[in-house]
Amino acid sequence: MTHAIPVTLPSALVDHHALDVERKYSDGWGVSVDDVAITPSGELYALFRVHRHTYGVADDEADPAKAHFSYALLTRYAPDGTPLATAVSGQDEFLCQEATFGGPGPTTGLGQDLWWAKSLCVLPDGTLAATAPNDRTHLLTADLTAVTAHYDMPSRRHEDGPRDPFATWISTTPAGRLLCTTGEFGVHNYGNLITNIVSITDRPLTSTSKPTLRALASMEAQPLHHTEADLRPDLLLNGEPVGMDHRPRPSLTEHLTALEQTAQLRDWHGARLSRPAVVREDLFVIPVYGRIYRGGSRGQQFAFVLVTDDGDITGQLGGMHLSRDSPFTGHCFEIATDPARERIYHLNRYGLFAWTATGVRAQRLDLEDKRYKLLKHFTLMDCTPQGELILVHRTQHLMLRVPCPTSLGGLGETVENALRAYARERTALKKQHQPVNWHWVDSTTPVHRL
Repeated sequence: MTHAIPVTLPSALVDHHALDVERKYSDGWGVSVDDVAITPSGELYALFRVHRHTYGVADDEADPAKAHFSYALLTRYAPDGTPLATAVSGQDEFLCQEATFGGPGPTTGLGQDLWWAKSLCVLPDGTLAATAPNDRTHLLTADLTAVTAHYDMPSRRHEDGPRDPFATWISTTPAGRLLCTTGEFGVHNYGNLITNIVSITDRPLTSTSKPTLRALASMEAQPLHHTEADLRPDLLLNGEPVGMDHRPRPSLTEHLTALEQTAQLRDWHGARLSRPAVVREDLFVIPVYGRIYRGGSRGQQFAFVLVTDDGDITGQLGGMHLSRDSPFTGHCFEIATDPARERIYHLNRYGLFAWTATGVRAQRLDLEDKRYKLLKHFTLMDCTPQGELILVHRTQHLMLRVPCPTSLGGLGETVENALRAYARERTALKKQHQPVNWHWVDSTTPVHRL
C-alpha cells in the first residue's frame, strides 16, 4: 500500500507566473493544504492554495511573472494515489478570466467565489461539496469539471448580494445525512457571521434544492441584536426558525461552565466552534475552544463535546490536560472519526489521541517520544472508510495514510511502522519527481479552470 502521496503544483501555473519554488515563504509566497476528503471507493480529493504577494510590486501589475496571485486548487487522486485531475480557481475576477493559464475563465463568477473554500465533503451521490465561512457552499461534479450549484450569504447584514446560504462545514453520516454548522450574526457582539449552530439534515443536498437543517446545538446562547431579517427559513428548531431567543439551550458554553467547577462563563467569551465529526449515526463530537490571544493561548479552555442526533449533550472526550495537551499550540483543533469502528482521533503538537464512542481515552502517543516525534509536522485531516488516518505534512506537502489497528492498544506500533514506511517512500518519491524545496511540480495531470 502507498502511504505517501505528493500534493502537486501544476507546471502550467509555475511556468506562467515564473514562480521560483526555491524561495522561502517569508519572501511573500506559499503553499498550504486546507482539507482532504475521501470517497467510499477510496478516491481522494485535496484542497490547497498557492499565493504570491511580493513587497514593491504594484497590485495592478500586468506581467504574470511579477504579478500577485492567489489560487485555490482541487486535485482528485485515484485510490492508489495517482493524480487524475486538478481544478483551479482564482481569487478575483481578473485572475479568474485570465486566459493564458488553464484556458478562458468562466463568466458566472462561481470560480472566484470558490477561492474562499476551506473544507471538503463527498456527498452520498458522489458530488463534491466545497464549503467556506459565511455558510458558502459550492457543489462540484466528481470529476471536477464543473460547479453545479452555489449557495452564498453576504458577510455582513448591510451588504447587497444573494441570501441563499447553506453551511460552513458539512460531514456525512453512515446513512447519508448531513451534519452541518451555520453562522449567526451578533455572536460575541460581532456584526458578521460567526459559526454558532450545529444541525442535521434528513434530505440530500443537490444542485436544485437544499434540505431543511434541524438545529441540535448552539455554541453561544444569546447572540446580540438579532432581528427577524436574520432568521433563515431552512434552519429550524421544533419547527420554528432559529434566531433571536429561539435556539438550542443550554448552549455548549453554558453546559461546559456548569460542568467544570473551576470554569466561569467569561472563560468561554470569544469561543469558537471547529468542525464537528460523526462518531456514529446518532452521535457527534463538537470541538469548542476559547478565545485565541495574540501572545499565546496555551492553557485556555477547550472541549470536545458529545451530542446526540436529538440534541442531547451526553459528555465530552476525556483524558486531556488544558496545558500539557493544549490544541492551541499551532491551532490544532481538528477531529477525525471512524464511524464504522466508533473511534475518535485528535492530533496536536503534544500527542496523538484516540477515544472510544463513550469519550474514554484509549490511547495517547507522546510526540516527545522519538518514535512519534515526526507527527509534530503533520496535520490530521480525515479518516477513510477503511479506517486509515489521513495526515498532511505542513512543509513537505505530502499526504500520509496511517492504517489503524484492530485494537487501539496497537496504535503506537502501527503509527511507528507507518512513519518508517513514509520515510522510505518519501526517499523514493524524491528520486522519481525531483522536488525543489519540497514542492512537487507536475506536468502530466490535466488542469482546467472553474
